[in-house]
Amino acid sequence: MKTTLLIMAAGIGSRFGGGIKQLEPVGLHGEIIMDYSIHDALKAGFNKLIFVIRRDIEEEFREVIGNRIEKLCRELNVEVDYGFQALEDLPAGFQAPEGRTKPWGTGQAVLAAKNLIHEPFMVINADDYYGKEAFQKIHDYLENVPDAYSFCMAGFVLKNTLSENGGVTRGICKVDEKGYLTDVEETSNIVKTKEIGADGKVMAGAAADGRPVDPDSYVSMNMWGFTPEFMSLLEEGFVDFLNNEAKENPLKAEYLVPVYIGRLLREGKVSVKVLETKDTWFGVTYKEDKAFVAESFRKLIQDGVYQEELFCDLEK
Repeated sequence: MKTTLLIMAAGIGSRFGGGIKQLEPVGLHGEIIMDYSIHDALKAGFNKLIFVIRRDIEEEFREVIGNRIEKLCRELNVEVDYGFQALEDLPAGFQAPEGRTKPWGTGQAVLAAKNLIHEPFMVINADDYYGKEAFQKIHDYLENVPDAYSFCMAGFVLKNTLSENGGVTRGICKVDEKGYLTDVEETSNIVKTKEIGADGKVMAGAAADGRPVDPDSYVSMNMWGFTPEFMSLLEEGFVDFLNNEAKENPLKAEYLVPVYIGRLLREGKVSVKVLETKDTWFGVTYKEDKAFVAESFRKLIQDGVYQEELFCDLEK
């Protein structure tokens, strides 16, 4: 069965200091975070890759990773394709507002691949390391998806996803007793805190703008499993977004996948199974995160989670 990994790699990463953070080397031999995600996806059984990038970074992207991964995937009989996110890529009747420079967010990024996807697919961020467990769980779900509007997501534990170097934005999830998502609250500026328990021990905590947040909450890290039918829903939602939120805030409004999923859930149009993962997320949100990420990969190699030659354990 064909299953696709869609990697959203169009973001510039303004908080990272102006560089293209998705292309920063963090591995022993210059690997970037995407290399590890691609390895884990191929190992789990995904057999098609789609990179969503911008035209202005295409040349550098292909030099750093695209050409190399295409060569590997040819040997593995895995298809590779590209979608291109652009500010002006809008439905008929709409045009980009004067003064806006950034594309429209993760919802538009996924839509950049709408003509390339005809099978169940997983969506991830390019600059996030997710761990192996979630790739396998989502792949297995997609191979046995119950119906066209039954989706899934990797449920990370909030305290396993925070940065030591500043606030982050997370989709905090509400989950029912059967493990299905009921709502997603996009929450910004979440930072690590320390709490004193009843026994006097110091525990990891979290807060958003001074408001305590349950550190054991499930959060969305933009790691979703969808059927191809999701694209039609996403197109409909984009039109609604452009007619409403984008008109209210034309220069900064973003069409975000977790926010739209929350709306679909409230309207009863889809279900989303939360697949728990205990793996620790890490990523390069801030420039200072890079050293921690590089050291984390070194430790994963030392512990035998990955080979020093990353892709050598894939069957050709």
